[in-house]
Amino acid sequence: MREASDTAMQAPDPMVIQGMVFVSGGTFWMGSDEHYPEEAPAHPVIVDGFWIDATPVTNRDFAAFVDATGYVTTAEIAPNAADYPGAMPEMLRPASLVFTQPDRPVPLDNIGYWWDYRFEADWRHPLGPGSSIEGLENHPVVHVSYDDVLAYAKWAGKSLATEAEWEMAARGGLDRAEFAWGHELMPDGQPMANTWQGNFPSENLLEDGYLRTSPVDAFPANGYGIFDMIGNVWEWTSDYFAAAHEVVTTKPCCAPRNPQGAARERSFDPAQPEIPIPRKVLKGGSHLCAPNYCRRYRPAARHAQPIDTSTSHVGFRCVVRPVDDTAA
Repeated sequence: MREASDTAMQAPDPMVIQGMVFVSGGTFWMGSDEHYPEEAPAHPVIVDGFWIDATPVTNRDFAAFVDATGYVTTAEIAPNAADYPGAMPEMLRPASLVFTQPDRPVPLDNIGYWWDYRFEADWRHPLGPGSSIEGLENHPVVHVSYDDVLAYAKWAGKSLATEAEWEMAARGGLDRAEFAWGHELMPDGQPMANTWQGNFPSENLLEDGYLRTSPVDAFPANGYGIFDMIGNVWEWTSDYFAAAHEVVTTKPCCAPRNPQGAARERSFDPAQPEIPIPRKVLKGGSHLCAPNYCRRYRPAARHAQPIDTSTSHVGFRCVVRPVDDTAA
């Protein structure tokens, strides 16, 4: 949560906010006490106003960045053996995680049934060698690590949203509603986002028309005019992950900050203590979220993602914050 400010604000150059939506500052209820434990407790949060991309960053957008800078993503670089103690040498090749639909029902307690660590899968080749983004220019870019999205944001003159900013924007003014559009997942049977219909991961009924990602404007915008905040792809935020929300009881202007190191310690994956890779908060759910698995197609939902990891269902969008004209 960013500290609220009472100082005067000055808007950025209008050209900077092209393709963005302004979200007015205020207080909203963040989190939920009704679903997964990491979403609790629900609590009021104050957020200053900010601009947010109207859609996730697309393949077209990311290609422009790469063409301008020559940037090489994490998935296109072989991992350093020193960072992954015990890793098999043959696995230290450029790769990323790709969803592969099983042909039969499988246990839901082992993600290895549907995730494939696929060599040479990256943002240009979302399904691995032989695949491309031709025809997917208006789909969200995927296979991007935290470093990748920070590099893009810096190039674009933008930032990543905090978890609180992201959730406030996703709610679209519907404070404490379960979904970004109200209280029903599919009002009148109408899909409102690209999620999974059927029994994940082997049966996809395709009621929303998409097996994998969809164009970023394929579904209705929320109350703020922002597209794709729910479903399609998870989105990176700037906050380190913790197992529950930390509620600040003082005024936001005076809220104490935890040392960065403490946040990092909490963010390590307890299943892999020998590999201390920090984790950041993802928001919004993806096209793989289903009623029988990962019911995280809600603004309050959150998920931990190691900063070095890219997948076929994680993307991002950016924000611009007003400039404090009282700053030196």
